[in-house]
Amino acid sequence: MFSFLLWLSLIFLLFIDFIIFYHQVLKLSSKTHSGGATIFLLCAMLTHQLVSPSPQTRDATLPRYLAIPMLLLKSPGSPISNDRYGIEQEYTLLQKDVKWPIGWPLGGYPGPQQCSEVSPESQTGGMMYVELRRLLVVDSIHRASKGPYYCGVGVDKAYGRDIVDSHYKACLYAGINISGINGEVMPGQWEFQVGPAVGISAGDELWVARYILERITEIAGVVLSFDPKPIQGDWNGAGAHTNYSTKSMRSDGGYEVIKKAIAKLGLRHKEHIAAYGEGNERRLTGRHETADINTFLWGVANRGASIRVGRDTEKAGKGYFEDRRPASNMDPYVVTSMIAETTILWKP
Repeated sequence: MFSFLLWLSLIFLLFIDFIIFYHQVLKLSSKTHSGGATIFLLCAMLTHQLVSPSPQTRDATLPRYLAIPMLLLKSPGSPISNDRYGIEQEYTLLQKDVKWPIGWPLGGYPGPQQCSEVSPESQTGGMMYVELRRLLVVDSIHRASKGPYYCGVGVDKAYGRDIVDSHYKACLYAGINISGINGEVMPGQWEFQVGPAVGISAGDELWVARYILERITEIAGVVLSFDPKPIQGDWNGAGAHTNYSTKSMRSDGGYEVIKKAIAKLGLRHKEHIAAYGEGNERRLTGRHETADINTFLWGVANRGASIRVGRDTEKAGKGYFEDRRPASNMDPYVVTSMIAETTILWKP
C-alpha cells in the first residue's frame, strides 16, 4: 500500500481548468496527530502550465525548483553541498471571530511589550527558554530590554502555550527537525525553529512544520497568521530569521569568509528584500529589533542589524551568521537559495 501511494503521487495528474500539474514526492512524515498510521506527503509540483510564474509566490512554477543552486546538492563536491540553515519561524495566534491576538482584550491592548524603545546597540540578546528534546537552555543576557512577554511564563503573559507545545511535540513525533520554541516580544506571538538542516531540506522541514501548525490551530479554533506586522504601532512584527553557514565558514579562518559573504549580501540588498516576503516594509522600519528596509547594516550581537553575527562566532573566528530580513511569510526555498547563490555563486 505504501509503495502504491508513492507511485500514485509520482504520476498523479490533477486537471483543473485544463491546467496540468505533475507531482513528485519530496518528504514523508508519519505517525502524527491521529496516533495511528497517518502519513504526510510533501509533494513538489514539477510543471504548472498556463500560469504566469513569480519567484515570490508558492502558486507559481515551483519555487522549490527555482532554488537552482540548491539542486547542486545532487552533485558530489558541489560548493553548496555543505550549506546549513536554521530558520526561526515567528507567527501570531489570532482570535477566530475578530482577528485580534489571543489573550488581548477585545478592542483594547495588553500591557506594553517593553518599557521603552531600545537602541540597536542594546539589542544584544535576551532570556530564552528553549526546550531542546528535554534540555532547558537559558540565555540571560538583557532580558529586561525584551519586556515581560518574551519567553514569559504565567497566564497573564504566555497566551497559547498549549498550542505551541502541541505543535512542538507533533513535529518531534513526525520526525521534523524542530529544535526549539519560545514566546516572542509581542504577546500572542510565538516562534519555532527548524534545523540545522542541509541545503534545500531546510525548506522542506519548515513547509511541513507550518502545515502541522495550521492543523493544530484549526483544532484549537485559533487563526494562524504569518503577517509580518499583524498589529500596527509599538509592537514587534514577525520575521523568519535565517541562520546560515558553509563548510568554509565553519572552518578555521571562517570569520573572514563570513565577512566577505555579508559584503556580497549588502551589494544585492534590494534584490533580496524584493523576495523576502510580502508586506515586509511594514516590519523593517528600523525599530522593534529590525533594520530599516532601505538600509543594509551588519554587526556583532546587534538585533537592529540586517545581518547579525553572534559573539560566539566572533570569538571563535568561525561559525555562522543570521539574516534577519526575511518576513514570517517568506518562501523558504526562495530565501535559502538566494542566500546560497549570492554568497557562493554570484560574482560582484
